Amino acid sequence: MGERPKSKPLLRRRGEAPAAVAGGSRPERIEVHGVTHRFGTNKRSAPALVGVDLTVEPGEFICLVGPSGCGKTTLLKLIAGFFEPTLGAVLVNGEPVVNPGADRGMVFQQPTLFPWLTVRGNVEIGPRMSGTPHQQLRALSNRYLELVGLADVADQRPHELSGGMQQRCAIARALANDPAIVLMDEPFGALDALTRERLQQELKEIWQATGKSIVFVTHSVEEAVYLGTRVVVLSPRPGRIVYDEPVLLPGLNGSGADARLLPEFTALRARIGSMIGAT
Repeated sequence: MGERPKSKPLLRRRGEAPAAVAGGSRPERIEVHGVTHRFGTNKRSAPALVGVDLTVEPGEFICLVGPSGCGKTTLLKLIAGFFEPTLGAVLVNGEPVVNPGADRGMVFQQPTLFPWLTVRGNVEIGPRMSGTPHQQLRALSNRYLELVGLADVADQRPHELSGGMQQRCAIARALANDPAIVLMDEPFGALDALTRERLQQELKEIWQATGKSIVFVTHSVEEAVYLGTRVVVLSPRPGRIVYDEPVLLPGLNGSGADARLLPEFTALRARIGSMIGAT
């Protein structure tokens, strides 16, 4: 139970994970072993997850999909260390996860920015609290504001930004702590279609530039196939992994082509969608 389903690679992978992690954070491997989780102490209550096994290698971009209430966010929060599983274990680099850590950055559905701080102040808050010297903070925030395209609004407050810009700021804030792992819980779900597509492309570029491992929760199969190097499907509650497939598409690096226009993309999207529909 919980064994990773097998899938046959059909095509060449669409771009390899970056070879090195920028910024000095070490590559980290995530292992989820036999995880079952139920909320509360009532052992008769239905668990959110049952027998989940998952391994995320350093530099992978894993997308979790499945029907509402299947435990995607629960699994993400277990990896983040917000709580411990009822049964089983979550490991990062072989060490049990028992609480949140600086090696794991979290981006939520809503930006949750500090409204009294500027964009730069929000990006700098984590490094500032961890004791980064003042003279280094400006260079650090400049780096990540430039990376997410917000250098020109660094001194504005969050309420002066669009929803997409606020979410970019939240991503920059998470990256500024230099985590090896970035956990993202439907970060684009509330955005309009055009903004969502633009941020999807920017996130892919950030992943390529930084080498971070990303675990990304989404309800959109198309988003999962477009972003991920692997797509993992969870069953309805209680969540189990019922499908795990690498995204293997013809190489597009440097061509400027949109993967979503490929027939292979359409076929993979349909196959994963049918798996969700069949669960």
